[in-house]
Amino acid sequence: MKIKDIGSLFGLAALWGASFLFIRIASPVLGPFLTIQGRVTIAAIALLIYIVFTGRSADFKTRWKQYLILGALNAAIPFMLIATAAIHLNASVSAILNSLTPLFSALVAWGWMKEKLTLRKWIGIIIGIVGVTILVGWSSISLTLEVIAAVGLSILSTVSYGFGGVYAKKVFVGVPPLSVAVGQQIGASVLLLPFTLFNLPTSMASLTSAAIFSVVGVAIFCTALAYPLFFYLITSAGPTKTQSVTLLIPLFGMIWGVIFLDEKITVGMITGLIVILGSIFLIYDIRPRPTKSKQVKIY
Repeated sequence: MKIKDIGSLFGLAALWGASFLFIRIASPVLGPFLTIQGRVTIAAIALLIYIVFTGRSADFKTRWKQYLILGALNAAIPFMLIATAAIHLNASVSAILNSLTPLFSALVAWGWMKEKLTLRKWIGIIIGIVGVTILVGWSSISLTLEVIAAVGLSILSTVSYGFGGVYAKKVFVGVPPLSVAVGQQIGASVLLLPFTLFNLPTSMASLTSAAIFSVVGVAIFCTALAYPLFFYLITSAGPTKTQSVTLLIPLFGMIWGVIFLDEKITVGMITGLIVILGSIFLIYDIRPRPTKSKQVKIY
């Protein structure tokens, strides 16, 4: 991996890790619906302007139904679940729980696309569950019913991401990733709008500049800017190496939570994160592999 690609990978992880910080600030003030509506709508507009100026097309006329489905599975539903959970969970715990996405992606691919799950992967899935148990049971957050429900919502968001990823893999073969990203955000924005209109804040006095700036931040930095960077990495470094960003996002989520929200990192959180990441290494068989030596042909 080139130095430029490594820097881009860490930059992408930092941007996506910051999404949990922004949502943690905005959601308790604006509510989950308005927070996520702002995220997907502003991001959709920014990405739409980008593809128009670059002369590309998202082919909305023929794919609008698929974009609505993907927008629901890969944006509207998981974003809403994360934003609702953020009312009771801090940014660090939310980011760590989000690292379960590869685990549930493997399970969805097994159940939907009949991809084989080896013994190694099953062991990884079990270890991932143990990691969540350690994280939740050994964190600094009091285990109230609200917190347990919030953890459940966070886990469900990763299940939705799993279905979204598999659906995109089946339906959007050969479609440019940027077009998929634009269609996804527009689809999510359209689907959420009716719900948002019925869940607006009752008083404008509760609005804060920090919450408003957080919505703009999560839309522009964590969505509109992050996706082109993601696509650049796929092109430059390849999809497999780019997916390693999943392992870095929780780290940055914890860093931003400590710096800006004064969150405390406990031994249980670190242990749970290590166990969960270990499960991902097993599921996706991530390990250093010896490079094959090139044979020199002598004529």
